[in-house]
Amino acid sequence: MMKTILTGLALWLCTLGAMAQQQAAKPFQGRIGNAEYRIYIQMNFYDNNIEVPGQELLGAMSGFLGDSIDSRKWLFTSAKIRKNVATLQIINDYGSEDLVATLTKNSDNTFTLKQIDGSRIKIARNRKWQKLPKELVFVRSK
Repeated sequence: MMKTILTGLALWLCTLGAMAQQQAAKPFQGRIGNAEYRIYIQMNFYDNNIEVPGQELLGAMSGFLGDSIDSRKWLFTSAKIRKNVATLQIINDYGSEDLVATLTKNSDNTFTLKQIDGSRIKIARNRKWQKLPKELVFVRSK
């Protein structure tokens, strides 16, 4: 019985190690969040296979920025990775606003979204549009 438990524990630890290596090898895949504004990014810049909830008609994309309070999304129509920086083409879910931004993986395993050119990202709060800062820090969701 003890041998079975130890074997199971060893296999579980190996699986955790493999998952950690995969995240390190593909930092621009998964979910990251910003608690202050209650927003998150769902992304896969390698396979570009993210379907946006409620926007499935548009097909698979690089990812999106979502809001935990509101259902509106900012869609990542393309992502180009160069080392630890991804350059993103982003549109709102109506297609009326667009912008270019970068998402940088920082040395402390956080991510910085920086709006470079075009419209500003806005979220709905208390029935008003709130512009987000040009730079936001995100952390990997657990």
